[in-house]
Amino acid sequence: MAAAKLMDFDKALEMFEPVLGFEVHVELNTNTKMFSDAPNPANEAFHAAEPNTLIAPVDLGLPGSLPVVNETAIRSSISLGLALGCSIAESSRFARKNYFYPDLGKNYQISQYDEPIAYEGSVEVELEDGTLITIPIERAHMEEDAGKLNHMGGATGRIQGAEYSLVDYNRAGVPLVEIVTKTIFGTDHRAPEVAKAYVQAIRDIVRGLGISEARLERGNLRCDANVSLRPRGQEKLGTRTETKNVNSMRSVERAVRYEIQRQAQILADGGTITQETRHWHEDTGTTSPGRPKSDADDYRYFPEPDLLPVEPAAELIEELRAALPEQPVARRRRLMAEWGFTDLEFQDVRNGGLLEAVEATIAAGATPATARKWWTGEISRLANAQEKDATELISPENVAALQQLVDAGTLTDKLARQVLEGVIAGEGNPQEVVDARGLAVVSDDGALIAAIDEALAAQPDVMAKIKDGKVQAAGAVIGAVMKAMKGQADAARVRELILERAAQ
Repeated sequence: MAAAKLMDFDKALEMFEPVLGFEVHVELNTNTKMFSDAPNPANEAFHAAEPNTLIAPVDLGLPGSLPVVNETAIRSSISLGLALGCSIAESSRFARKNYFYPDLGKNYQISQYDEPIAYEGSVEVELEDGTLITIPIERAHMEEDAGKLNHMGGATGRIQGAEYSLVDYNRAGVPLVEIVTKTIFGTDHRAPEVAKAYVQAIRDIVRGLGISEARLERGNLRCDANVSLRPRGQEKLGTRTETKNVNSMRSVERAVRYEIQRQAQILADGGTITQETRHWHEDTGTTSPGRPKSDADDYRYFPEPDLLPVEPAAELIEELRAALPEQPVARRRRLMAEWGFTDLEFQDVRNGGLLEAVEATIAAGATPATARKWWTGEISRLANAQEKDATELISPENVAALQQLVDAGTLTDKLARQVLEGVIAGEGNPQEVVDARGLAVVSDDGALIAAIDEALAAQPDVMAKIKDGKVQAAGAVIGAVMKAMKGQADAARVRELILERAAQ
């Protein structure tokens, strides 16, 4: 397929106004699925499970099987609706959405249509320079997830080029909340940044509530980005496209930017935009056509006959409202002030999805500066090398314990990095790795003096230089001692002993 022609971004914004809308799907971390008792384990266990083992008759759409609503999913959905500033419906109803799902056995999805659990809200998002933008929320409704097609025989694992596909129903029936925004105007040149900030805000909210792991790369949180353009000064909306299932913050931003540039060039050339879904390609940073889509798509919704309406008690709603955590924007500003981070330092933590990890590490005894250093530095480097999330590698408690060994002088920074690798490798907690590997700093004067004498014997002119006032010459001896003791010498004490020797 030939590459699409793109208009310069700034030029596109001079000619056209971008209009946005987002549909974000949040997988809930309930113990069981939305309408069955099939297990819904946490990320690692879920992805380690053999295909088609986390299933029940309801998930496969077997004849005679009947759905039963997951109460915890209802509570989580109400909490999310409240956190989004929505009104909670006194009565909401499930509906059947009829559509060909190759990975949903009953060939329809149980969702909500005109009677959602939550409606009419808004969420405040913060851009990198501190600008606040309010995103209007139309609805948040409950539904079940579909399964997954594993595309086989191709080079990329995608449907393009695959020889055949295998169906894994493990994800079928996992509880979802779909958050649908109203039409978003006025973002102009910041449209891509607003897209990224909005998805970050949703992630922060659901993590704060504790209702989802919200990891885009695992599909716990998925964003469909709707983009259209209209000529400056025109009231009529342009034709929109919907880029599906974008799976990283950076990709959400890139996909919106790409669609603005692509659509602008088509319109400037006298063409028309096709209303369709589009697939995002991370490797090329482009979108490609999916299927035509109409605002009048007929999914033949009708009320789900096997489920009663959801009618939460007013007392339950107020109980959940009272338990809501601090709003993400307020929480971030409070934490940044408490920790004394610069905007850039805090942004590094936030963009890495490390806010909770750093907060927990500080709570476990580390200083803000050292907690940030470990998580955004060595731990993130190792996570990237292993293509894992940093929080998968080590617990905040172990990071704090590692730093405490450094603060106590038991470890140097270099030795601490070796201990970190041991903890990540499963060798135990930091103290156990130190003991097993014999990595503690040597502070015994007798051992240090012996190493110093050996280093001075190999460099007989150094002591004379130190006695002549060239104190920096001690660095050569310190380096030799550190090398001889495999980095385990107390460098500060070595320096003191060398200068004491020179003063004699």
